Amino acid sequence: MIKELKVMRGPNIWSDNHKLIVLKIDIAESKNIDLDKLCIGLVNIFPPIHKDINEIKTYAAGHPVLLSVARLLALTGTELQTISTSGVSYYHGHLLGESSFYSVFEYKDEEHGVEAAYLAADIINALIYNEETDFIPEGLKLLKDISERNDDGPSTSSIIDEAVSRNIPVKRIADGRYILFGYGKYQRKIEAALTDATSMIGVDIAGNKNLTKELLADAMLPVPRGVVITKEEELEEAVRKIGYPLVTKPLNGHQGKCITTDITKFETLVAGFQTAREYSRKVIVEKHIKGYDYRFLVINYKLVAAAKRSPALVVGDGVSTIDELIRNVNTDPARGKGHGSILTRIEVDEITLNLLKIANRTLDSVLEKGEIQILKDTANLSTGGTAEDVTDEVHPDNVLFAERAARVIGLDICGLDIMAPDVSTSFSENGGSIIEVNAAPGLRMHIAPSSGTPRNVGKAIVDMMFPENKEGRIPIVAITGTNGKTTTSRLMAHLVQQQGFKTGFTTTDGIYIDGKQVVSGDCSGPKSTEVVLHDPCVDFAVLECARGGILRSGLAFDQCDIGIVTNVAADHLGMQDIYTVEDMARVKEVIPRSVKKDGYAILNASIDLVYNMAEHIQCNIALFSRDPKNICISDHCKKGGIAAVQDGENIVIRDGSKEIIIDQVKNIPVTMEGKAGFMIENVLPVALAAYILKFPVDKIKESLRSFEMNEKQAPGRLNIIDVADKKVMVDYAHNPHSIKAFSELMNNIKEYKTGIITGVGDRRDEDIEEVGRLAAEIYDEVVIRVDKDTRGREAESIVNLIKKGISKINQDLKVNVVPDMREALVFALENSKPGGYIILNADSVKDTLKMVNEIKEEFTLS
Repeated sequence: MIKELKVMRGPNIWSDNHKLIVLKIDIAESKNIDLDKLCIGLVNIFPPIHKDINEIKTYAAGHPVLLSVARLLALTGTELQTISTSGVSYYHGHLLGESSFYSVFEYKDEEHGVEAAYLAADIINALIYNEETDFIPEGLKLLKDISERNDDGPSTSSIIDEAVSRNIPVKRIADGRYILFGYGKYQRKIEAALTDATSMIGVDIAGNKNLTKELLADAMLPVPRGVVITKEEELEEAVRKIGYPLVTKPLNGHQGKCITTDITKFETLVAGFQTAREYSRKVIVEKHIKGYDYRFLVINYKLVAAAKRSPALVVGDGVSTIDELIRNVNTDPARGKGHGSILTRIEVDEITLNLLKIANRTLDSVLEKGEIQILKDTANLSTGGTAEDVTDEVHPDNVLFAERAARVIGLDICGLDIMAPDVSTSFSENGGSIIEVNAAPGLRMHIAPSSGTPRNVGKAIVDMMFPENKEGRIPIVAITGTNGKTTTSRLMAHLVQQQGFKTGFTTTDGIYIDGKQVVSGDCSGPKSTEVVLHDPCVDFAVLECARGGILRSGLAFDQCDIGIVTNVAADHLGMQDIYTVEDMARVKEVIPRSVKKDGYAILNASIDLVYNMAEHIQCNIALFSRDPKNICISDHCKKGGIAAVQDGENIVIRDGSKEIIIDQVKNIPVTMEGKAGFMIENVLPVALAAYILKFPVDKIKESLRSFEMNEKQAPGRLNIIDVADKKVMVDYAHNPHSIKAFSELMNNIKEYKTGIITGVGDRRDEDIEEVGRLAAEIYDEVVIRVDKDTRGREAESIVNLIKKGISKINQDLKVNVVPDMREALVFALENSKPGGYIILNADSVKDTLKMVNEIKEEFTLS
């Protein structure tokens, strides 16, 4: 059923706001599917979806049956997720072209969503073909296991939820171990309640309980008297020094593990020592402090929450056994395994059995009504305890007490375990004492206490990482289009760099950070975008966003400040179910739809498909055109809009009724003194974006003048290399639209022109043939070569289609076939007219330029 599965991780052609699982489906003999029977089967398995099923059945009339199946599959995938998680509801079915059916549905966790997709497909298949569905329970168990393994616990969720509410970007990295907030230089990372600024020394100190006590005692903060021992023989001396009651615990323990409290007998002390030794070679023996167990949470050295903790316990009803009472408590949906739930299930362990033994009880004992049995000797939530918020009761002295302790240890997020009779009187009066200091403290007792006021402690952490309501974002200019996007990206990045920003930008040539290429190759997809956005030195991003990446997994950012669409034309049609130019426009439209509301979409007003994108986006609009009389721009500026035009010899910004001349076209090198009209179309949106970004006009002019069409600043774009008595121009023009734009420049060059051309194998026949037709109109002579990678097409087929196109325009044109690029260039150099141009259509820009320079050296030596 599933022909292809894609995961959309950002804005995409299906949705601006949802992360989606996208399934391309097909079913043999789909006309024989009994849709009513399929719907009944799904309702029997998932009764809650009956309303959605009825809506799909109503919609089915007059539509292909596979479209309804696609919607049912999406609904099933959504419902399977909701059984074990929450926060997913969007689903749909789509038809692309005439026969490509897609099922799309929202996911929260990628692994969970993918597994739900496969299970949903298995269920739909089984119902269609009358097969057993006894595999469903095992599938649901797997989904539940994935959810429990991958779902963020309450602590992490509280931080993420607060960040999302403040429009701070959130991304899981390193297989989900860390959460990355923000972009570039403003990014921050957390792991649970540890931040990237948490002191390693502070964490190390907190992990050594005795060292913690020493530092706190040195600061005159109250801590229980105690000693560290390694041998059982040292216990008697510990009793002599400290006196009963005592506590034993591991030196480096956490979460209340292996602790024994309120020890009043030597045999219990020995047992406690042995229990602690199971966790740590060194054991702390310290005075047991009478009172209640409190947890103070200090964030950024300010007390933000306090909770009174109670150990796991059961209350008798006069009928049930203790074991039955425990089972009943554990039925609370708030209780789960580990730290993933608000409360933790009570597990019967050796500590529980020992406490029962001390009380002369067993698990089969029946408590009187109202009688209480303590089940753990610590009040940690991780062992099944509960918490009551007491933040508002904390005495001012105790607030200072907690904040001083956090500073002494040096933890930006600090959990203080305190024993005291109460918190409403000063600890200096009631004998309250710090028992432990915790790095990465759990937050759930404060977020959702068993009683009292919930505290949004996630907000305090986000406030610390992003003060003054900052969003952790850097400016992003995203650029797309069929042609010109690489040069536009490079030129935009150049202007940004000239303003002093540490710029990260992506192109089809590579990834660049602060002017240095860090990765070579086609880097116009989402993975390359992430490299830039996750780089901690970048404070401005310019991102080329190509069709392939958008279709493959959506965008790698949630919103941008400026989105530029250079143009839309017929290229890559028939690939990935994009069949028409209108389909392609829908792909490119993802960029302007991702612009934030107060940002700008910069659209080509000379192309209707691009201009009409304005109808579907929510941000500000800015337009550009080489035609100063463009009616769309005239109307736009009359309404106070912003635009860029070529007005005679000048690049002009129109801001409402105001006109600002940026520079004369002839002074801007990329335009080749105004001969390259398609380069002027690249300059216009860049000048407009710079103006919107409030770059000074004189700096915009200066930057445009300093960008050269050379191998360093614009590799593969109108690079001219003198070889012998000819000029070799290396250019990436590779599709009919770009070649047609290129022809204007060629018509302005009067010298003899030899074109070394090829077709791209995965394009349509008519597209390859069009390359030949255009070449016949542009060049005085043609050499046909073939790329090393013919993308699944025979080399002979490519050559014949190009010849066919040439013959339709000029049967007398001189045409030679030299498949190898190097040999083709040497042939042209040896046989074309002196003083002429050889235009080499580049495939791999880097390799092509290297080859041309090698040949130049060879010709020079000869």
